[in-house]
Amino acid sequence: MVEIDGMKMVQTRAILNYIATKYNLYGKDLKERALIDMYVEGMFDLNEQLMSYGFQPADKKEQHFANMVDKTTNRYFPAFEKVLKDHGQDFLVGNQLSRADVQLLEIILMAEEGKPDILAKFPLLQSFKARISNIPTIKKYLQPGSQRKPPIRPEEVPKVIAIFY
Repeated sequence: MVEIDGMKMVQTRAILNYIATKYNLYGKDLKERALIDMYVEGMFDLNEQLMSYGFQPADKKEQHFANMVDKTTNRYFPAFEKVLKDHGQDFLVGNQLSRADVQLLEIILMAEEGKPDILAKFPLLQSFKARISNIPTIKKYLQPGSQRKPPIRPEEVPKVIAIFY
């Protein structure tokens, strides 16, 4: 649960939509908002695979990694490379930073943690990553010592595996 503006909120997507709307990261009109939602929903599918990798049982980790890399490089990243090419702008949607851009940067960073050269075949995503990472507030957030995401605590892994596997 998170408290924002005196309101107690649950559900990640609801919280992210609220923040995106509040800080003008949710498009200028209904069409842009629909595109942002469409791209973000696709990213959630990949995000789930990337986030669950560290919690895979030892005997499934290698196969999970192979599937994750395959889907990332043959399905998701080609789709976002095409979006950037077709849109011809610095951002996925419209002409300003949106929630979709921030989410895609996080997906890229997470994918690179597992496979540092994963963007090798995606020049537009490479440029996108460099461009978005250099926005001053994002650059500050990505500095060493900033807690982008908490590390997986080794003592928690068996608990998660017992629940989900």
